[in-house]
Amino acid sequence: MRYQHERLSANPHDRAGAYRADDAWLAARWADPESRVLVVAGTRVRPVAGALDWVAPAEAPDGLRVLLGEHDGRAWFAVIVDAEISKAGGDWTPLRGLLPFLADDALAGAPLVFHALGLAEWLWVTRFCPRCGEPLAPRAAGHELVCENGHVQFPRTDPAVIMIVTSGEPGAEDERCLLGRQAVWPEGRYSTLAGFCEPGETLEDAVRREVLEESGVVVGDVEYFGNQPWPLPASLMLGMVGRATSTEIAVDNDELEDARWFTRAEMKELAEAGTLLLPRGVSISRSLVEHWYGGELPGEW
Repeated sequence: MRYQHERLSANPHDRAGAYRADDAWLAARWADPESRVLVVAGTRVRPVAGALDWVAPAEAPDGLRVLLGEHDGRAWFAVIVDAEISKAGGDWTPLRGLLPFLADDALAGAPLVFHALGLAEWLWVTRFCPRCGEPLAPRAAGHELVCENGHVQFPRTDPAVIMIVTSGEPGAEDERCLLGRQAVWPEGRYSTLAGFCEPGETLEDAVRREVLEESGVVVGDVEYFGNQPWPLPASLMLGMVGRATSTEIAVDNDELEDARWFTRAEMKELAEAGTLLLPRGVSISRSLVEHWYGGELPGEW
């Protein structure tokens, strides 16, 4: 079974890191009409006819050129322009709004878009040197920032664990999984628990801490499942499977409004009825749920 989240990591590009400071190589690729460019206004892009609008370099506006790499015999870039452009209309869309059709983009896969918007987000929020406070300027085709004192900043990715927690004999009819919901979500929406890793913490301990803090459930054994880049704004989601050693729920009423145990039969019945809304098909959360369930489920957010 190919899990849904793997669609967003399929067919990755060569990031061509060795050429980021090669001005002649960059100029030659930019002059090639076969190269393609994604225009990003701040951290938003503008789909055209339900697809991403990759243009030739000659059609791209002036802005910060970011090298994404090479793929399918072409060079791929992003041009980042002033965020104010997106406020003037034209259906400029953040990454989350692109997810429903991103994995099916026929021209270029999701890894290129994740790369472009992840860098755009980092460049947007990283304006001043955290060591001396001086303004930062881009170099290395948008992959480094440097201040006048020579302090160099690199893009950061925050590790976050996302987990399916189970209770009972694996595969048994009465085995259950734990899902939670936030108060701001639509009625019936439940998903896997998740949280960021803290300094000096293993992934396994992050799972145990987050589940205990949010739901009151104690987790013992933890196994790695898979991962998914998630630049919303700058995360790497690390999918995990945890085995509960307690089942009593006491939600924190801060991050979660409710948490529930579901058997497979209950999950199927509620999802078919539309009263249980499950995570989007392209998310690793859905992959974790279907991994435990043993196949595809109806319904989505």
